[in-house]
Amino acid sequence: MEMFRFEHTYLLYLLALVPLLWLLYLVARNRRKKSVEAFGDHELVKQLMPEVSKSRPRWKFVFVSLGIISLVLGAANPQVGSKYEEVKREGFELIIALDISNSMMAEDLQPNRLERAKQSISKLIDQLKSDKIGIIVFAGEAYVQLPLTTDYAAAKLFLSTVSTDIVPSQGTAVGSAIDLAIKSFGEKQDKNRAIIIISDGENHEDDAVQQATTATESNITVHTIGVGSPEGVPIPMYVNGKKSGFRKDNQGNTVVTKLDETMLQQVASAGKGVYIRGNNLSSGLKTLLDEINKMEKKQFDSKMFTDYEDRFQYFLAAAVLFLLAELLLPERKSRWNLSLTLSKGEGTVKRPKKD
Repeated sequence: MEMFRFEHTYLLYLLALVPLLWLLYLVARNRRKKSVEAFGDHELVKQLMPEVSKSRPRWKFVFVSLGIISLVLGAANPQVGSKYEEVKREGFELIIALDISNSMMAEDLQPNRLERAKQSISKLIDQLKSDKIGIIVFAGEAYVQLPLTTDYAAAKLFLSTVSTDIVPSQGTAVGSAIDLAIKSFGEKQDKNRAIIIISDGENHEDDAVQQATTATESNITVHTIGVGSPEGVPIPMYVNGKKSGFRKDNQGNTVVTKLDETMLQQVASAGKGVYIRGNNLSSGLKTLLDEINKMEKKQFDSKMFTDYEDRFQYFLAAAVLFLLAELLLPERKSRWNLSLTLSKGEGTVKRPKKD
């Protein structure tokens, strides 16, 4: 369900140009200031050019920036839901269980295992149409991050908040994640349900294989994706966003995290699913999506907005006003302001007194 949306979301990337324009403006302004200082004494130059305004060029640039922002938002066409009704949809139900233990910060996949997994899940969400998706995160324990929903915008929002810091206990409880996913589907026995486990497979907490078998008894398929390298890499530590070294055990040895493909293959086998090694997670998720699309799809009721009203005209009107304000605002002071400045003596060059 989306009450507000942009029709052309890709155009919002153009907003990144605004900070760049401000940076160029500040650089140009700084160079101009240095040029004036090189020309002569600042106060003397100011008196020689009383018509020059210090604030007006700044305001003109502010108006241009606001105009550009309004143009981009208008071009992206913001829309508001106007018709909310219950519709029949046909699809599958998918729960992604994402490992967020410390080992997922390893950098054998760039930028690290967790971020690569999140990027690929986001791309998978983009390919869903009439399907429900839920997200479970797990480390030492498993938690529901997002219940089953057809609101893909909400799914991406919740996905963006996922990090290794949101769980209180460390570990890799794959079995707990599967058990929680089974409960999240409810009591029904439909064959349109699947679980995708994304992990490095270093399971130390429970019997994940047995839980996968339990899932199949409820007509739930369990797929697995392994992230990382079998050779193993150290786990980086960060302080204030900067790498400060690598994690060590109680004996002071550097902890090395390895991809346990055997365990993940066993889970997928017990869950009647497939295992994919995630060196390229994008292609891996595509392969899984092809497998999932082969499942029997179920029709379910879903309340959603089926019609939207455009709101681009308000932003385009704002853009015109901002750009018109920039055009009408002169860079130099008006005659009234100039007369006021001169009456105060600010535009008179002060000569040194003779003895």
